[in-house]
Amino acid sequence: MTAFSLEPAQLAWCAELRALAAERLRPLAGKGEPGRVNRALLAELGALGLLPRLFTSGALELCLMRESLAHACTEAETALALQGLGAHPVHAHGTDAQRAHWLPRVAAGTAVAAFALTEPAAGSDAAALSLTATPATPGRPARPGGADGWRLSGEKCWISHAPEADFYTVFARTTPGAGARGVTAFLVPADRPGLTGTALDMLSPHPIGALAFDAVPVTADDVLGEVGRGFRVAMDTLNLFRPSVGAFAVGMAQAALDATLGHTARRDAFGGKLKDLQSVAHQVAEMALRTESARLMVHAAATAYDEGAPDVPRRSAMAKLLATETAQYVVDRAVQLHGARALQRGHLLEHLYREVRAPRIYEGASEVQRSIIAKELYKNLEDR
Repeated sequence: MTAFSLEPAQLAWCAELRALAAERLRPLAGKGEPGRVNRALLAELGALGLLPRLFTSGALELCLMRESLAHACTEAETALALQGLGAHPVHAHGTDAQRAHWLPRVAAGTAVAAFALTEPAAGSDAAALSLTATPATPGRPARPGGADGWRLSGEKCWISHAPEADFYTVFARTTPGAGARGVTAFLVPADRPGLTGTALDMLSPHPIGALAFDAVPVTADDVLGEVGRGFRVAMDTLNLFRPSVGAFAVGMAQAALDATLGHTARRDAFGGKLKDLQSVAHQVAEMALRTESARLMVHAAATAYDEGAPDVPRRSAMAKLLATETAQYVVDRAVQLHGARALQRGHLLEHLYREVRAPRIYEGASEVQRSIIAKELYKNLEDR
């Protein structure tokens, strides 16, 4: 039922979040420096109790948060989402000591988390990671609390919050030639010797950078989950966050649709209002149809995750794919119907036009989502 209609309390909470985003978060976002972590914004997200919800909410609640924040303040939405993406592996797979040290600080907005999966030659193909974890003492296994462990060597790139994060969830190859089965997840504090970062000049309001690992020491105490099971940590995180990327996109699409409704209802053209032109009215109807369809698929995927359904990977991929492609369409149509004013610096649609492009790439590009969907469909056929 929840996948198709929200309860009154949920609708009221979403309205409250939109108001908070507009009144308290948007002013802080406006004071931030482009390409830098906005720590004041993170602290306010913590003070409002939104960051702690990252570790107590289900997938549907996460989607409602992200859509509501995105409608009024995309910077606040992204700040919250990146904290969740970087810290979820610690919450779900970390040790008691790891959780106790980092999660309260993430929830307060005083520690910045980052998810370091992508490499120069391994973006969408996560199983092809080449960042190597070489045993510090050949032939001797790592021991909890011991000095033995690994040395990380290689690169990560296009990492959100790098190089300003306080810690990174890092995925490295511990077993050469083993594909997805040879990857281990590590929690790596930013001050580890041998770890350096460089900011990249990207079309993004938050920092995105590259990381270089020069024999960075890690031990068994830094492992997230199990050795050799890091790919599972990555996929568990992405299956949760992919529908909520879709929710972010839906929030942007709804903001663009709302702006278009207001503009076309007020704008005089050809002896009437823009909305009276059938060609305009039909475009607005199509924008609304696609936005609501994407929202329903996002809610359905999130509900499936919360219920532990077996088809979560397929549903998550479908939700992200449909919602991000829909948002691109809706924002583009909104710009067209607004005309030149929409491209003026500072206009809502100029902002959304820049923001809406990246979600079709990160956490698995649209082409990757189609591959996941097809793979899951054929796997189900074989299992019959």
